[in-house]
Amino acid sequence: MHPRDQTIFALSSGRAPSAIAVVRISGPQAGLALTTLAGKLPASRQASRRLLRDGAGQPIDDAVVLWFPGPASATGEDVAEFHVHGGRAVLAALLAAISVIPNTRAAEPGEFTRRAFENGKLDLTEAEGLDDLIHADTDRQRRQALRQLQGLLGDRARDWRERIIEASALIEAGIDFSDEGDVPAELRAPAVQAIKALYDEIAEVLAAQGHSERLREGVVVAIAGEPNVGKSTLMNQLARREVAIVSPYAGTTRDVIEVQLDLDGYPVTVIDTAGIRETDDPVEQEGVRRARARAEDADLVLWLVEGEQAVDPSAMRSPRTSDEGDPSGGPVWIVRNKIDLSEGVVPRAEFGISASRGDGVPDLVDALVKFASEFFGATEGALVTRARQRDLLVRTSESLRRSLDLVEDGEELAAEELRAAAYALGRLLGRVDVEDVLGAIFRKFCIGK
Repeated sequence: MHPRDQTIFALSSGRAPSAIAVVRISGPQAGLALTTLAGKLPASRQASRRLLRDGAGQPIDDAVVLWFPGPASATGEDVAEFHVHGGRAVLAALLAAISVIPNTRAAEPGEFTRRAFENGKLDLTEAEGLDDLIHADTDRQRRQALRQLQGLLGDRARDWRERIIEASALIEAGIDFSDEGDVPAELRAPAVQAIKALYDEIAEVLAAQGHSERLREGVVVAIAGEPNVGKSTLMNQLARREVAIVSPYAGTTRDVIEVQLDLDGYPVTVIDTAGIRETDDPVEQEGVRRARARAEDADLVLWLVEGEQAVDPSAMRSPRTSDEGDPSGGPVWIVRNKIDLSEGVVPRAEFGISASRGDGVPDLVDALVKFASEFFGATEGALVTRARQRDLLVRTSESLRRSLDLVEDGEELAAEELRAAAYALGRLLGRVDVEDVLGAIFRKFCIGK
């Protein structure tokens, strides 16, 4: 029997022990499993209290069961749910009783959602939204994922694809009636108008997104600078807990330390790096190399200097800085630390703080929130949440543009570009040729979802 024809089961709630646990079954044997364990099928979509028994007639638990016959179910197949007490022994007994039912097996990660996708219950953008919702750490991530799950991009993409197919039909009709004099021109005009409107609409979406797809991973901020300027102390201030060792000795931080922050709903990864200096210690040299590499990839670098210390531009150079000295990576903010200990005139900088006392840190955090807001752009209405989606929309836009350029020279070439645009949107929705991405997407889901 093909794995897709087997009945799958899994714990669909949190880890035991818990007050209540939910075990879900999906597939052709779901009804048999429910009858075997609960005695008979309950009314569809109505919770029923049953005493569950295993194959030997031994009681398992006093539970609530539900029955969702397909195709009107979450996966499009017959689905049964057992709501039991969340003790480890109860779950072990229930899962063991289900596993002996013929043609049933434990589900793989994301297999319930994949079956829902394959049975047309949701498209690939909605499945990606569900994955993002499961892994959302901040409120903005949650809201963006929920909009995607509710079809924000999928509905638009389906509408775009239908309009492309309609325009393509007009173009191809012109080809079929090429010997009818004015007929091709009469068909071409509304097709061109429709293609132009589509191209403008998709281009506007792409231009307005900013870095909205990066909201899933968050913005990366690296704290860098020479040794002993307070990088780890600032890291602890931002995290509001002791995540990095603070020591008066240079070279204490030798590896990259990361902490995930929620700044006004924006996910921010702050990196504490080793002090950048010349050293003969091979371990510290590796730490400095890693520090430079992470600062190179960061979206923003906070370069710490002590209160009156001069800023050495050469020390701030990274592999992404051009030979002319112009940074080609993210911006660098000069942050002067230990200003409470400075007796002279402190040189001007973007920010002056005392990491040990917390002076100036709230202003720095406010600036980080503003930076994240501008970096991500208008995420509230963002359609694009993944690089895969952006790439396919760019391909769609380029095919539409080429069809406009070619339509006057020959309807055949324009029609081929329209087919390419519709194909790209089909891949976006997961309806054509997406086997290469399905495994990568669904295996990141948790088991039972």
